[in-house]
Amino acid sequence: MAGGNASTNIIVEHVTISSSKTFAATRASLEELVPRLDERFLTLIQSGLADRAREELETAPALSIFGYRDHGALLAIAGVKQCAIQYDIGNPLTASLMTRHKISAALYAPIRVLLRESTDGGSAFEYDRPASTFGQFHDVSVDSVATKLDQDLENVLQIAAR
Repeated sequence: MAGGNASTNIIVEHVTISSSKTFAATRASLEELVPRLDERFLTLIQSGLADRAREELETAPALSIFGYRDHGALLAIAGVKQCAIQYDIGNPLTASLMTRHKISAALYAPIRVLLRESTDGGSAFEYDRPASTFGQFHDVSVDSVATKLDQDLENVLQIAAR
């Protein structure tokens, strides 16, 4: 039925990686390990050079920071003082490997990762495991890419938390 509504319940695995390091130290570690996304590939695509853009992305880091939002600053509206940054982390080539099979996978690429300070003076990363969010599409090609993304993301966050 065109124009109809549909909904599906999914189970999402939420991950928390705690760190004894301060928020600032953990943030610095993450941003050292995961560079900001180099968007030059977009210019190549816009110029009709998709093959060159793909070549550039094939040599890019496994993960990049697409952007971030300072949720801690937003909490000031409620009179709360807490450090919290939400990052968009992923890889454009990885996203294209999933969305070519299921365009709806674009809802979850890049992955949202929250870095927040903890009440004990440490910090923690939180995110929804990619294999669980992308798993709702029941596509073997999407699942295999999501599994690799799970590993890459967990590895870099574990290192940043140490």
